[in-house]
Amino acid sequence: MEAAEGLASASASTPGGEEPNGAGHLMDFLDEPFPDVGTYEDFHTIDWLREKSRDTDRHRKITSKSKESMWELIKSLLDAWSGWVVMLLIGLLSGTLAGVIDLAVDWMTDLKEGVCLSAFWYSHEQCCWTSNQTTFDDRDKCPEWQKWAELMTGTSEGAGAYLLNYLLYVLWALLFSFLAVSLVRVFAPYACGSGIPEIKTILSGFIIRGYLGKWTLLIKTVTLVLAVSSGLSLGKEGPLVHVACCCGNLFCSLFSKYSKNEGKRREVLSAAAAAGVSVAFGAPIGGVLFSLEEVSYYFPLKTLWRSFFAALVAAFTLRSINPFGNSRLVLFYVEYHTPWYMAELVPFILLGVFGGLWGALFIRANIAWCRRRKTTRLGRYPVLEVVGVAGVTALLAFPNPYTRRSTSELISELFNDCGALESSQLCDYVNSPNMSRPLDDIPDRPAGPGVYTALWQLALALVFKVVVTVFTFGMKIPSGLFIPSMAVGAIAGRMVGIAVEQTAYHHHDWIIFRNWCRPGADCVTPGLYAMVGAAACLGGVTRMTVSLVVIMFELTGGLEYIVPLMAAAVTSKWVADAFGKEGIYESHIQLNGYPYLDVRDEFSHRTLAADVMRPRRSEPPLAVLTQDADSVEEVEALIKGTDYNGFPVVVSRESERLIGFVGRRDLTLAVKTARQKQEGVVSSSLVFFTEDPPPLPDDPPPPLKLRRILNLSPFTVTDHTPMETVVDIFRKLGLRQCLVTRSGRLLGIITKKDVLRHMAQMMDQDPESIMFN
Repeated sequence: MEAAEGLASASASTPGGEEPNGAGHLMDFLDEPFPDVGTYEDFHTIDWLREKSRDTDRHRKITSKSKESMWELIKSLLDAWSGWVVMLLIGLLSGTLAGVIDLAVDWMTDLKEGVCLSAFWYSHEQCCWTSNQTTFDDRDKCPEWQKWAELMTGTSEGAGAYLLNYLLYVLWALLFSFLAVSLVRVFAPYACGSGIPEIKTILSGFIIRGYLGKWTLLIKTVTLVLAVSSGLSLGKEGPLVHVACCCGNLFCSLFSKYSKNEGKRREVLSAAAAAGVSVAFGAPIGGVLFSLEEVSYYFPLKTLWRSFFAALVAAFTLRSINPFGNSRLVLFYVEYHTPWYMAELVPFILLGVFGGLWGALFIRANIAWCRRRKTTRLGRYPVLEVVGVAGVTALLAFPNPYTRRSTSELISELFNDCGALESSQLCDYVNSPNMSRPLDDIPDRPAGPGVYTALWQLALALVFKVVVTVFTFGMKIPSGLFIPSMAVGAIAGRMVGIAVEQTAYHHHDWIIFRNWCRPGADCVTPGLYAMVGAAACLGGVTRMTVSLVVIMFELTGGLEYIVPLMAAAVTSKWVADAFGKEGIYESHIQLNGYPYLDVRDEFSHRTLAADVMRPRRSEPPLAVLTQDADSVEEVEALIKGTDYNGFPVVVSRESERLIGFVGRRDLTLAVKTARQKQEGVVSSSLVFFTEDPPPLPDDPPPPLKLRRILNLSPFTVTDHTPMETVVDIFRKLGLRQCLVTRSGRLLGIITKKDVLRHMAQMMDQDPESIMFN
């Protein structure tokens, strides 16, 4: 009967607005809650239900107080607007940082090849803009910009000048990479990598203290510039998501609404991730969809609106800075003058197949290399590894003009259509002497020697990028994967595009070309194939679909070509999924053993909660507390002797009728605070979780009442609940643990780690190898 009343109280609301899970005043002997209660230790998972309940209680109090006075009404309005203020600040700071990073990368990348004499802080392009002696044909050459050999020896021609430029290019790359890895290692170890796997894990409810801290923000911003400028095969787009989330975490600390509630903080971080993609690609709508599809775990409608606002402000700020100097948000803006034709869907789908194969191959190779790095002596020498890879990359990249330049410039050139004013080797076609067509309607022409030379160089660049990116991603420096993946696809796509263009020109009487490619017509746009290839490879690696297509058409302005992009993205995902369901970020989450339950994973095994719960038959019984029979000394001994995150509370150890659940951290803080602030509490004092104290002997030490830290409504399932349902509950409710009962009697407990171990076991993996260490 007593147990039934205890369980009934879980569903009944307590008087005075007291929350069932213990929000509000947590100890009877204190007027105010003691500090750090309700917080979480490092590398632990938050309790989403408790955070939601605490926020509801906070909002209820603010609403009721707002009717008392004008000042309370103003405070309630400020609280309601605080979310929009945070979004505004995130957008402004992330947009500013992205603009500064873009400008710094342009300058430091060009610094490897030369310097501007009129103003050393100008990049090559900016230097020649300001020159009055630049002609259109030689717009990349101006007297104010000098290569290092010309500056030091007075000549820019000959083998000596080439070797000197080569040497300085490698030395600059080594210096930049050494500075980047040294700063990361000394000041902010969490600033390495892309950050997206960890952001996904944090948004799912995991705590990683310092990962979004001020030092991480500062060091990641500085080292991102150094890493990209060193010429390594990496991009800045993924790390910009991490940078934006650091901005979000920084501004959360200014408002107690977010700083004291981990669930609300994650809503802000979801919106910050959208702002990060917005400034990385100049794609605000794509950023919101990326956050929704790829990163976020909990994404209510309110967060969607705020993500949109943060992405808008970030994009506006970046546009105001205008880092690319083209009055647009992006470097890859293209204008194609030819529509695509149905027959071209075949090569587009083939590019999708290539992207899927490349994605699956890259993930397997990169994860194998990263696992080798973690399990061998290689992982002990991160500085040596980064400097070594940077040196090899620079040595191999300099001789090829397509790998020497920055990857963003390479992609931009591959995307471009060949107009009459283009001077690139890729546009070295043989022109007909009788051609008198508008500049934007140049017919297909036979390829000249420059195009064939460019094809050989692009083929070598493709092999180089495919191989070197495997060893670069995952090193102890900021490293994004979007741009290298897009470069691989853009190179392959441009080569396919030129092949289709030349086939159509020389064989226009073939049946597949006869209907849409007449002699003298502008039929095929190789730049479009590069764009489709880039989308396919990026989709193959990350498994994005909707957000990828939107990012690509925002990135290039190619809205008319959305169907080819969709066809390539879907094909690449299908092909890559045939070799493994996990994208690169999910694979790195598994490699690091983060407790992440992917909502896209299917669990179809016929097991029950009783098969997974602890304790097992061979294990000692479950560590529990009784509602009114344990002393302070016994509670302290239980805390000291175990490492569990919480303890079920039962009526008695004989009946094991469940009353509730108390968290380890709250229990530790409560006992510690009681010893300090409540007079007379000693080791023999009785601890009770009931409303009224139990019968006590004559002249006992004062008892300790801890009912208010007790969660009276812990989530429970029966021992016959299918694990398919349990996994679904853990995913959708974000549970830390779930108690297993039969007719109100406690049998065991299932934690998030137990679920992850069981899922790994069902997939024939080592359960312990996937757990976070």
